[in-house]
Amino acid sequence: MKIEERQSTHIYRQKRMFTKEELEAREGLCVHEQPPYCNAACPLKLDVKAMAAAVAAGDFDRALALYEKITPFPHILALGCEAPCEKNCKLRELGEGIAIRELERSALAYGSKPRGGSLLRKKQQNAAVFGADLFSLFLAGELVKKRYPMSFYCAQGDCLSLVKDCAPGLPEEAAEATARLLSELDIDFKWGCEPEAAYWEEREKYALIAAAWDTARQLYPGLETDEAVMVCREHGLITGSTGGVLDSAFGAKRAALSADRIAQHLDPGNTRGEEGCVATRLYTSLEGVEPSGRIPVTDRDSAEREAGRCIQCHCDECIKGCAYLQHYKKFPRILTREIYNNVSIIMGDHMMNKPINACALCGQCSVLCPNGYDMGEVCHIARQNMVSTGKMPLAPHEFALMDMLFSNGEAFLSRKQPGYDKCRYVFFPGCQATAIAPATVREAYRDLCRRLDGGVALMLGCCGAIGDWAGRYELYGETVDFLSEKLEELGSPEIIAGCPSCKKQLLSQGCEKIRGIWEILEELGLPETAEFRQRPMALHDACGARGDAQTQESIRRIAAKLGCQIQDTAYSGDQAPCCGYGGLTQYTNREVAREMTDKCLGRSRLPYLSYCMACRDRFAREGRESVHLLELVYGSAAQQCPDISAKRYNRLGLKQQLLKELWGEEVKAVDLGFEVEYTPEAEERMDDRMILKSDVIQVLQHLRESGEAVLEEDTGLFVTRERLGNVTFWVKYSETERGYLVHSAYSHRMKVVNRL
Repeated sequence: MKIEERQSTHIYRQKRMFTKEELEAREGLCVHEQPPYCNAACPLKLDVKAMAAAVAAGDFDRALALYEKITPFPHILALGCEAPCEKNCKLRELGEGIAIRELERSALAYGSKPRGGSLLRKKQQNAAVFGADLFSLFLAGELVKKRYPMSFYCAQGDCLSLVKDCAPGLPEEAAEATARLLSELDIDFKWGCEPEAAYWEEREKYALIAAAWDTARQLYPGLETDEAVMVCREHGLITGSTGGVLDSAFGAKRAALSADRIAQHLDPGNTRGEEGCVATRLYTSLEGVEPSGRIPVTDRDSAEREAGRCIQCHCDECIKGCAYLQHYKKFPRILTREIYNNVSIIMGDHMMNKPINACALCGQCSVLCPNGYDMGEVCHIARQNMVSTGKMPLAPHEFALMDMLFSNGEAFLSRKQPGYDKCRYVFFPGCQATAIAPATVREAYRDLCRRLDGGVALMLGCCGAIGDWAGRYELYGETVDFLSEKLEELGSPEIIAGCPSCKKQLLSQGCEKIRGIWEILEELGLPETAEFRQRPMALHDACGARGDAQTQESIRRIAAKLGCQIQDTAYSGDQAPCCGYGGLTQYTNREVAREMTDKCLGRSRLPYLSYCMACRDRFAREGRESVHLLELVYGSAAQQCPDISAKRYNRLGLKQQLLKELWGEEVKAVDLGFEVEYTPEAEERMDDRMILKSDVIQVLQHLRESGEAVLEEDTGLFVTRERLGNVTFWVKYSETERGYLVHSAYSHRMKVVNRL
């Protein structure tokens, strides 16, 4: 059967993947970009996390730049801030949090500010401050940062006395440093004046006017709040808090923003963003973090070591466990948006197709994420959408889809147990089990027939997961209907699944009576063929059993009965990663699939025990001793890694063997009329390039009919070709006495046209 390739890459069909609300709801589940707990607690938006990282790296200049970004007078803030960030440090859950104030002070002590002025143009509107207190001082600095020409009217005589009056109790050294900084600002100071009198005389010169609280009370006796005020000519009053140091700094920042917007004739209440302290939804795991005490900060080295205690709060639970997300180095929210944009493209290159098809769809991320973000679901929906609109090429999934059609076509078998008109059960081992370990499937079926009452039918085929994973919903629907029809013909017996993915898939298709063979074996006990292994083994949970605690527990009990000393690894149970087969990753992106396999094997150096045949095969191919639970149960364990051609022959051979042994039906072998041999290099390349021996045979049959071949003069070998379905195959061969010796084969989706 041929699966039709899309006819054009210029497709105009469009189908929305998500509504705007659905997209935002999904993206909102990802908390990676939520602020750390310390950052969220700071109303001035100090990036505490970045500052701590800079200090830990010894980059005090960077730390100082981050700190000066939030305030014009860092010495006043560093020495007087109430430090809500420290109270919200995540490490306080284990003991002592980071001494953030000490890190701020170390940035001031050891950091240096680069020289050079600003190239920004000054604003046309000017501003003035009348009277001196902490709020008005901060506000003057904030307005200067916004490039307003600034005048300051005060009774003091110089910068140092102004600083000391505004921030009493400030140490002499800090006061002097602040005074130097203040003197360097572009402010026209009006020293030794009466601010109240100057206000009435000079106010008409300025667009923006600020007043310290004491001055404001005299200017406006009706004021009944403890807040300083800013008078914006023709615009009324804007208030700012004058509580502690932090409140004054924050109030000045808010007032400066309001004044700036009013000066530009904008509504001061709009587009301000989140101001002040914010609530954060960040999740940070403290697993593996050892409690530690504060390190007294006395010099650069101790500051760096104290900053090094910071765990740099972030949420990467999904990325830590998922090789797919690690490969693309993107968090689910970002990846979802890029995939959404990719699907929305009507014409042009769909650059995200490969990442969409590389996901294993295993659901591990949804378990690891504290909010259940399911990246697999997003990729699955994207595949279905792009298939339905003709934007998804067939090439990445075609081989797997043809393999599914082979399993449910030429290799399919559905029979009742000999001697039974109606069977209570049907054994459904799954396509991977029949391809990789046909002897195990044969012994399992014979055992079930011997020990179960009521008859056990057999169905050899694919559950349809491949069509579902590929997003080929029409083909998947046909598969579901086909299997439903065959089950009805058997009398709708209870299904005994040999694969957790098959069990999950059949359950989703509405099959209510279904159990895993592992549950049956627990009831019946182990057969005499069981191979006991008194040795430690790492158990790999199949991603198809995610959320199925009954299956996971049953497998562990059977393994214990077999003598296996099971050692659960990191990311076991529901958190288990995919081996690289799920979602057809091994067909669409071998690099990612290999990284997935490495991720699984990196959890332990022990031999691996699995209960998914695809997992067992992936691990064995990487050279790790790997065995399937049923191979131990039926004494057929062997480190076999059949290639893609052998897998098909195994399915077909098992069907023919059982037909002959159980139902007395002889299947005659097809005589090609010639023999085909393969060099070891050819077999390796064919397996790597997903070229079947049956493909090569068809090409050689066409050769015998057409006689068309090309001689390579440098090798003395012949090359012939033929297009099969959507692919053109080339075979490099030499002739033998009885047929052909294949030296190499390759394929391409091009069409070769003969023109005279």
